[in-house]
Amino acid sequence: MKQYLALLSHILNHGTDKSDRTGTGTRSIFGHQMRFDLTDGFPLLTTKKVHMKSIIYELLWFIKGDTHVKYLQDNGVTIWDEWASAEQTARFGRQEGDLGAIYGHQWRNFGATKNTDGSYQADGFDQLSWLVNEIKTNPNSRRLIVSGWNPIEAGQVALPPCHTLFQFYVANDKLSCQLYQRSADVFLGVPFNIASYALLTHMVAQVCGLDVGDFVWTGGDTHLYHNHFEQTKLQLTRKPLPLCQLALNTDIDSLFDFGFDDIKIMDYQSHERIKADVAI
Repeated sequence: MKQYLALLSHILNHGTDKSDRTGTGTRSIFGHQMRFDLTDGFPLLTTKKVHMKSIIYELLWFIKGDTHVKYLQDNGVTIWDEWASAEQTARFGRQEGDLGAIYGHQWRNFGATKNTDGSYQADGFDQLSWLVNEIKTNPNSRRLIVSGWNPIEAGQVALPPCHTLFQFYVANDKLSCQLYQRSADVFLGVPFNIASYALLTHMVAQVCGLDVGDFVWTGGDTHLYHNHFEQTKLQLTRKPLPLCQLALNTDIDSLFDFGFDDIKIMDYQSHERIKADVAI
């Protein structure tokens, strides 16, 4: 994960200080890329402890097409609670807990008809089902893309998708994935995003009968919040530890059949957690 530490240092030393939507302020660069060979190990950050349980349940939640926080909360995951409060959801005419047209909706029901009560009909395009079938039947396609960004609906949610588009690529029987992230909270969010999409790549590769290749992370507005500077400097004093390994239940042959117990992280070593506030 030396690429990630190099990014932290680069932003601190060369970024531009900017105001932002939250009022916290950021130091930002525009356009950055990191590449992770997934055969080297699972890219879970080691210079601070990352809560893999939250990453797994969040990804399963996305894959289900769910957009209500109940599933997450029932499993002890609170990372979306700030945007699911009654105050936040009322801004868009939704009940508490209903996040609206975020990732799961866009991945599984893109372009669906909206009902008068703010809910959606199940008549949209299921991008994930299409993607898996396309990889199996047309692996050389240059259109193996899932979009989380729907400009019509981006203004109808408290937090429109930050990781906006991902594309798969098949070569030599290996599946690689590139993510484009329009807005990247490098200290808190990006370690989650790297691990989440690396996990998704492994899962899709398994159900498509492929090995894994690279995960490529590409950031647009790539930033550190001003209130994360001291935590970032602390992390930069720490030496990376060996990468952990991922094991999936090999009996699973559908992307939509994975459960939490089918995903195992082995030999994860890390430095202590570093606390930091989320900018809302």
